Amino acid sequence: MSKIKISAVSYTNTKPFLYGLQHSGILNEVDLTLDVPSDCADKLINNQTDIGLVPVAALLKISNYHIVSDYCIGAVGAVDSVFIFSERPIHEVRTLRLDTQSRTSNALARVLLKNYWKTSPKLIEGTADAFVEIGDRTFGKKNTYPFVYDLAQEWMNFTGLPFTFAVWAANKPVDENFIAEFNKALKYGLNHRREVIKTLEKRDDFDLDDYLNHKIDYPLTRYKREALALFLKYVENLK
Repeated sequence: MSKIKISAVSYTNTKPFLYGLQHSGILNEVDLTLDVPSDCADKLINNQTDIGLVPVAALLKISNYHIVSDYCIGAVGAVDSVFIFSERPIHEVRTLRLDTQSRTSNALARVLLKNYWKTSPKLIEGTADAFVEIGDRTFGKKNTYPFVYDLAQEWMNFTGLPFTFAVWAANKPVDENFIAEFNKALKYGLNHRREVIKTLEKRDDFDLDDYLNHKIDYPLTRYKREALALFLKYVENLK
């Protein structure tokens, strides 16, 4: 029987999931690769993998996708790793650079700019007034820019809902027994976050314990699913 190909994100927020997969028997059944979020999406879209931890904006490009897990990368309020960093207040921003590693966070920034902040800066690739940045590269940067916007918090300010950044999705039906074992492995990792944190390099400028135990909110709840559906509608209206 061929192994199920899984693409996971290489960021710190995924370490508990990886710990669970690596400390369970399911690892013998899968071919696991680590990628940046945009590559996870591309692999699932192009049928190069069977399951991916995909940025939710990419779901619009995956026909007949299946969400296969009870867990996600989400936040209820500030997430501390998805930002617009700016040299000026958001309403004065004239140019914005998006993050090449992201689909969902770029789309979230655009949704908020259009519908919440009611402004439309020009999107450019070079030096800009402000820029979107996600993941571990943002750790310790909050106090280094004059204006900082946590996009998960801004989404909650706008909608009153949590946000779902990435879900475990498949591009084809997956055996239910495997899905049950997969979820069990992910839960095991989440239950051992203390051990995960011990394996991470300590930082003086960022609280990894708070990040993995409080800022990232992993259960894919009813409210996160509601937020996901609403967000995708906003994304479709960006065009």
